[in-house]
Amino acid sequence: MTTITARLQQVNHRTALACQAAGRDPASVGLLAISKTQPPEAVREAHAAGQRAFGENYIQEGVEKILALHDLPLVWHMVGPVQSNKTRVVAEHFDWVQSIDRIKTAERLSAQRPDHLPPLQVCVQVNIDQAPTKAGVAPEDALALATAVSALPRLRLRGLMALPEPAPDFVAQSQDFARAKVLFDQILACQLPGWRDFDTLSIGMSADLEAAVAAGSTLLRIGTAIFGERPPR
Repeated sequence: MTTITARLQQVNHRTALACQAAGRDPASVGLLAISKTQPPEAVREAHAAGQRAFGENYIQEGVEKILALHDLPLVWHMVGPVQSNKTRVVAEHFDWVQSIDRIKTAERLSAQRPDHLPPLQVCVQVNIDQAPTKAGVAPEDALALATAVSALPRLRLRGLMALPEPAPDFVAQSQDFARAKVLFDQILACQLPGWRDFDTLSIGMSADLEAAVAAGSTLLRIGTAIFGERPPR
């Protein structure tokens, strides 16, 4: 058994225990392996252990990895910032973009999504704790952005993504995640165009997945707990 395989099993075990504690079905929580700065060989190991969805923060690195691993049936998420001059390459290569925080970015991604590909799956990134160093739209502006994004023809609005500042314990972690869940439910209740596809609350990472599951996360973004400490970029 490889180290990555063992770590994936441990993450899945933690998730299952967190779901049991929260009274949730483990099948309701997906796993996105954050593979930024990891070599393609590490992604191949994770795929061999059953992982299919991977997230990248850096566009060029992500595209190179996608091309190097084109023989594998993987789903690729962009979870980092997308500059306006990089939207075309993202629209052409990725399956998901979780970091939509401006309508201009969304409009460019929609216009540049190739016709032969299915709609680009997207999440609105929310700065849920309004930390000055974090990207994302303010919570009070999330509904307006989600409404605008849901009307774009080559995008499919799937939900929200949030990345709160690290918190010291389960209670503090749960507070930010609970705010994200309330906002998610409020937007879902508005029944925007394509609202039945609005099913993704992307919160929770290696250090706080238990609190995220308890709050209602449907997609965990896990890097270090799967791949170990990141090598220098």
